[in-house]
Amino acid sequence: MDMEVAAGDVLAVVGSNGSGKTTLLRILVGLSQPSSGSVLGRPSPIGYVPDRFTAHGRISVISYLTHMGRIRGLSASAARTRGNHLLERLSLVGGRDAPLRTLSKGNAQKVALAQALLVQPDLLVLDEPWSGLDTSAHRVLSDFIDEAAAQGGAVVFTDHREAITETHADGVYSLSGGRITFHGSRHIGNPASIVELILTVPPTGAMPVEINWSALPGVMDSALRGAKVVLRVARDHSDAVLLTALQHQWSVSGFTVTAGGRDRRGDARKAAL
Repeated sequence: MDMEVAAGDVLAVVGSNGSGKTTLLRILVGLSQPSSGSVLGRPSPIGYVPDRFTAHGRISVISYLTHMGRIRGLSASAARTRGNHLLERLSLVGGRDAPLRTLSKGNAQKVALAQALLVQPDLLVLDEPWSGLDTSAHRVLSDFIDEAAAQGGAVVFTDHREAITETHADGVYSLSGGRITFHGSRHIGNPASIVELILTVPPTGAMPVEINWSALPGVMDSALRGAKVVLRVARDHSDAVLLTALQHQWSVSGFTVTAGGRDRRGDARKAAL
């Protein structure tokens, strides 16, 4: 297989379970070695969020992040400050002094993201990073990806949802049968739009039917704001989601459309596999 990652790229790797996505990402960051061939031009520093983040230690969240920051060359005070800033953005539940082993899956994932971003990475590799995160953290993760790419870093991630890859990726590498194929993203040259739908109980007072919004095609995330439901939906799917909401007796109180594209700043640095 041949794969090239350039500075400023945001690339998705997709494939069925067992196709080799995690192995490919581990080779990309240097944790596993290819049986043949080589990785050229791997940048540094690298931020990596594995598919399973071990969080069974007695050490507190902030102590762990401080320790990881020192390993990466930060002073203790700088690592602690950076760790606190990232935890605040991610809205960690339980507090920075909570032992790692007490964290839920979603909050452990927030710590995994924080450790990957303690130092601004030239390559950020994320294996199913949205898994277990709450809705607010979904948006923060999207911001992290945008920020890394805007500062000239490359981002490679995996996710099984088409709406995620369509919205965030500049291009998609598909793994199947031990081979990798590159596919252009729909929003290259024509940035995808994201529609924010605000739904509420109808003025008649009728009780709308409960819906698992996140299971609907194209829904990026959903959140409750008082009595309202706020959905972020890929533009291509917004009509279908809107129709579903109306059919289940929800009322639409507002919507906005925003561009899904990101500014890019890159240079000649590349990593080739």
